[in-house]
Amino acid sequence: MIKVVKFGGSSVASSTQFEKVKNIVLSDPKRKIVVVSAPGKRRKEDNKITDMLYLLSSHVKYNIDASSLIATIAERYEEIKTELNLGVDIKREFEIIMENVKKGAGEEYIVSRGEYLSAKLMASYLGYTFVDAQDVVKFNYDGTLNEELTAEATKSKFEEVGNMVVPGFYGAYPSGEIKLFSRGGSDVTGSLMAMAVNAERYENWTDVSGMLVADPRIVENPARIEEVTYDELRELSYMGASVLHEESVFPVRELNIPIYILNTNKPNEEGTKICKEASAQGRFVTGIAGKKNFKAITVTKSVNADKLTAVSDVLGVFKKFSVKLEHIHTSVDSFTILVNGSEIEKTLYDVLSDLRRVNGIVSVDVDNDLALVAVVGRNMVLKPGISAKIFSIFGKSNINIKTIAQGTKEINIIVGVQNADFEKAIKAVYNEVI
Repeated sequence: MIKVVKFGGSSVASSTQFEKVKNIVLSDPKRKIVVVSAPGKRRKEDNKITDMLYLLSSHVKYNIDASSLIATIAERYEEIKTELNLGVDIKREFEIIMENVKKGAGEEYIVSRGEYLSAKLMASYLGYTFVDAQDVVKFNYDGTLNEELTAEATKSKFEEVGNMVVPGFYGAYPSGEIKLFSRGGSDVTGSLMAMAVNAERYENWTDVSGMLVADPRIVENPARIEEVTYDELRELSYMGASVLHEESVFPVRELNIPIYILNTNKPNEEGTKICKEASAQGRFVTGIAGKKNFKAITVTKSVNADKLTAVSDVLGVFKKFSVKLEHIHTSVDSFTILVNGSEIEKTLYDVLSDLRRVNGIVSVDVDNDLALVAVVGRNMVLKPGISAKIFSIFGKSNINIKTIAQGTKEINIIVGVQNADFEKAIKAVYNEVI
C-alpha cells in the first residue's frame, strides 16, 4: 500500500524542518509520494517565499529592479542546500528562471518556482525522484482541472520512477504553460496524487496537531477534533477553518481515502482523521467557524410580480458582475442574498443600480454589518432541540441574531450576527456545547 504525504510551508521553511520531514518520510516505507509547498516563515518576522515571489512578479511587471529581492529569495534556498550539503545548483536554477522571465514567462510561472525549488531540494535530500507537477497535474484550456489525465499521468510516472517528490500548488495547460491552483492549493496536489495511486491514506503535515473545534485566536486552548467527515470539513473550511484547502477533499472522497492532519514538529501526537463516515460517538458539535464582513442585500418585489422570474432576474445581475453568493433567504415578497463583502466591494453600486432596474422590484436594501457563525456537527441530527439550544445561548449572551440558515442534512446551523459580536458568539457557543 502507498501513503501520500504533503508538507506545508512551515514544514519546509529551513534545513532543520527538512530534517524533520526526512525522519517522518523514511520512518515508514509506505510513504512513497511526497508533495511539498514553498518554504514558509522560519520565525514571526520572516517572509513566506510565495509572498516574495508574488512581489518579484510585480517588480518584473512594472520594470522595477528586482536584483536584491531575487538575491534574498535565492539565499533561502542556498541556506537549505548548504546546511544539508545537497547537490542542487541553486544559482543555475535562478538563471534559468530569469531567462524564462525575459522570454515572457508570467506571474504563475514565477510564483510556481517556490514549490519547484523546494521539491528539487527535498528530492535530493530524500534520495527520491523529482517529478515536475507540470508533467503530471493537467489543466484544460478553460482553467478547469482534468482529473482523468492527471490520474493517468501520475500513475504512469509513479510506476516508472517509484518514490517521488512533486511540487504542490501548480500544474500546466496542454501547451505546457504553468497554471496555479488558488492559494493553499498544494493540499489539492497531494489529494490528486493520493487519488491517482489509490493511496491507503493521505497525510497532510503542518504545524498544528490536527484541526481544532474553534479558532485558538478566539477561544483559549480549544479541543482537538479527532474525526471529521468530508461534509463537515467542507462546511468548516468554507466558513474559515483554514487548516486544509476546502477543495482537497474532492479527489479522495470518491475512493474513500482518509486524510490525516498531522504535526511535523510533534509527529507522535494524534491529529485529525477526515473520512467519509466518522463515528457517531462524542460531542454533538464537531466544530465552530465563521467569517466577518458579509453584506445582506434584501430585494422586495411587487405583490403582482412573479417570484420565480424576479429571483431569476436578480440572480442574473449577480452573475453579470461575477459575484459569488453565500446564501439566499426567501419570504413571500422578498428575498435576501448574502455575499462576502470582499466579493462585491468593487461592484456594489453597479450591482445595486442594476437590481433597482429589474422589472417588478420595488426596493433594494443593504445591511453592511454582518458576520456569519457556523456550528457544524454530524451528530446534531441525532439530538432534538439543538437549534433551540444554540439560539438560547445567543439570547443569554445578549447577542442579536440577524439571520438563520440550516441545511437539510442538518449538519450545520449558520447564524448571522453583528461584526462586533462575532468573537463573543463563537466563545459563547464553545463554552456551552463543548
